[in-house]
Amino acid sequence: MEQKHPLPPFTMETALEKVQLAENAWNSRDPEKICLAYTIDTEWRNRAEFINGREEVKAFLTRKWEKELDYKLKKELWGFRENRMAVRFEYEWHDKVGQWYRSYGNELWEFDENGLMRKRYASINDLEISAEDRILL
Repeated sequence: MEQKHPLPPFTMETALEKVQLAENAWNSRDPEKICLAYTIDTEWRNRAEFINGREEVKAFLTRKWEKELDYKLKKELWGFRENRMAVRFEYEWHDKVGQWYRSYGNELWEFDENGLMRKRYASINDLEISAEDRILL
Protein backbone atom coordinates (compact mmCIF):
# COMPACT_ATOMS: atom_id res chain seq x y z
CA MET A 1 0.00 0.00 0.00
CA GLU A 2 1.29 3.40 -1.04
CA GLN A 3 1.79 5.89 1.79
CA LYS A 4 2.91 9.54 2.02
CA HIS A 5 3.99 10.48 5.52
CA PRO A 6 2.96 12.16 7.68
CA LEU A 7 -0.38 10.38 7.92
CA PRO A 8 -3.68 11.70 9.29
CA PRO A 9 -5.03 12.45 11.78
CA PHE A 10 -2.71 15.45 11.83
CA THR A 11 -1.19 17.25 14.79
CA MET A 12 0.13 20.80 14.54
CA GLU A 13 3.62 19.40 13.96
CA THR A 14 2.60 16.92 11.26
CA ALA A 15 0.26 19.41 9.53
CA LEU A 16 3.11 21.93 9.28
CA GLU A 17 5.39 19.19 7.96
CA LYS A 18 2.82 18.15 5.32
CA VAL A 19 2.50 21.75 4.10
CA GLN A 20 6.29 22.18 3.89
CA LEU A 21 6.65 18.91 1.98
CA ALA A 22 3.99 20.10 -0.49
CA GLU A 23 5.75 23.45 -0.92
CA ASN A 24 9.09 21.73 -1.54
CA ALA A 25 7.56 19.32 -4.05
CA TRP A 26 5.77 22.04 -6.04
CA ASN A 27 8.92 24.17 -6.11
CA SER A 28 10.69 21.23 -7.76
CA ARG A 29 8.32 21.70 -10.74
CA ASP A 30 8.49 17.92 -11.34
CA PRO A 31 5.01 16.66 -12.35
CA GLU A 32 6.15 13.01 -12.19
CA LYS A 33 7.21 13.38 -8.56
CA ILE A 34 4.40 15.68 -7.45
CA CYS A 35 1.54 13.55 -8.77
CA LEU A 36 2.63 10.67 -6.50
CA ALA A 37 1.37 12.65 -3.47
CA TYR A 38 -2.22 12.31 -4.77
CA THR A 39 -4.58 9.35 -4.88
CA ILE A 40 -5.03 7.60 -8.22
CA ASP A 41 -8.56 9.05 -8.40
CA THR A 42 -7.80 12.47 -6.86
CA GLU A 43 -10.31 15.28 -7.48
CA TRP A 44 -9.15 18.84 -8.05
CA ARG A 45 -10.65 22.18 -8.80
CA ASN A 46 -7.96 24.62 -9.85
CA ARG A 47 -9.44 28.00 -10.72
CA ALA A 48 -12.25 27.00 -13.11
CA GLU A 49 -10.61 23.74 -14.23
CA PHE A 50 -11.73 20.35 -12.91
CA ILE A 51 -9.04 17.66 -12.83
CA ASN A 52 -9.58 14.00 -12.04
CA GLY A 53 -6.88 11.42 -11.39
CA ARG A 54 -3.09 11.41 -11.29
CA GLU A 55 -2.64 11.38 -15.05
CA GLU A 56 -4.71 14.55 -15.43
CA VAL A 57 -2.75 16.11 -12.54
CA LYS A 58 0.51 15.31 -14.32
CA ALA A 59 -0.76 16.79 -17.61
CA PHE A 60 -2.08 19.88 -15.81
CA LEU A 61 1.22 20.51 -14.00
CA THR A 62 3.20 20.03 -17.22
CA ARG A 63 1.03 22.69 -18.95
CA LYS A 64 1.22 24.94 -15.91
CA TRP A 65 5.00 25.13 -15.88
CA GLU A 66 5.25 25.54 -19.63
CA LYS A 67 3.33 28.81 -19.08
CA GLU A 68 4.43 29.84 -15.56
CA LEU A 69 8.20 30.25 -15.89
CA ASP A 70 10.66 30.59 -12.97
CA TYR A 71 7.84 29.62 -10.61
CA LYS A 72 8.51 30.10 -6.87
CA LEU A 73 5.88 29.14 -4.26
CA LYS A 74 5.31 29.73 -0.54
CA LYS A 75 2.56 27.88 1.41
CA GLU A 76 1.22 28.59 4.89
CA LEU A 77 -1.01 26.39 7.05
CA TRP A 78 -4.20 28.18 8.08
CA GLY A 79 -5.98 25.36 9.84
CA PHE A 80 -6.44 21.61 10.06
CA ARG A 81 -8.70 18.96 11.52
CA GLU A 82 -8.22 15.18 11.36
CA ASN A 83 -7.54 14.55 7.63
CA ARG A 84 -8.27 18.05 6.24
CA MET A 85 -6.27 21.25 5.90
CA ALA A 86 -6.74 24.83 4.78
CA VAL A 87 -3.65 26.39 3.22
CA ARG A 88 -2.86 29.91 2.02
CA PHE A 89 -0.30 30.32 -0.71
CA GLU A 90 1.35 32.81 -3.01
CA TYR A 91 3.66 32.26 -5.90
CA GLU A 92 5.51 34.33 -8.48
CA TRP A 93 6.22 33.54 -12.08
CA HIS A 94 6.62 35.18 -15.46
CA ASP A 95 5.24 34.45 -18.88
CA LYS A 96 7.15 34.00 -22.15
CA VAL A 97 7.23 37.75 -22.83
CA GLY A 98 8.72 38.49 -19.40
CA GLN A 99 5.65 39.83 -17.55
CA TRP A 100 5.85 38.89 -13.87
CA TYR A 101 2.84 37.84 -11.78
CA ARG A 102 2.12 37.16 -8.15
CA SER A 103 -0.64 34.61 -7.70
CA TYR A 104 -2.49 34.37 -4.38
CA GLY A 105 -4.93 31.81 -3.17
CA ASN A 106 -6.35 29.31 -0.77
CA GLU A 107 -6.52 25.56 -0.97
CA LEU A 108 -8.68 23.05 0.84
CA TRP A 109 -7.08 19.61 1.12
CA GLU A 110 -8.50 16.22 2.10
CA PHE A 111 -6.25 13.19 2.63
CA ASP A 112 -6.94 9.47 2.67
CA GLU A 113 -5.72 7.22 5.49
CA ASN A 114 -2.41 6.68 3.65
CA GLY A 115 -1.56 10.39 3.58
CA LEU A 116 -2.33 10.78 -0.15
CA MET A 117 -4.32 13.85 -1.11
CA ARG A 118 -7.79 12.79 -2.21
CA LYS A 119 -9.22 16.27 -2.87
CA ARG A 120 -7.69 19.66 -3.64
CA TYR A 121 -9.80 22.76 -4.20
CA ALA A 122 -7.84 25.89 -5.13
CA SER A 123 -9.05 29.45 -5.57
CA ILE A 124 -6.40 31.67 -7.18
CA ASN A 125 -6.05 35.32 -8.22
CA ASP A 126 -3.24 36.78 -10.33
CA LEU A 127 -1.66 40.22 -10.03
CA GLU A 128 0.71 41.67 -12.61
CA ILE A 129 3.89 42.92 -10.93
CA SER A 130 7.22 44.31 -12.07
CA ALA A 131 10.40 42.30 -11.66
CA GLU A 132 11.47 44.80 -8.98
CA ASP A 133 8.33 44.05 -6.93
CA ARG A 134 9.13 40.37 -6.54
CA ILE A 135 9.35 39.15 -2.95
CA LEU A 136 9.82 35.39 -3.42
CA LEU A 137 13.31 35.38 -4.87
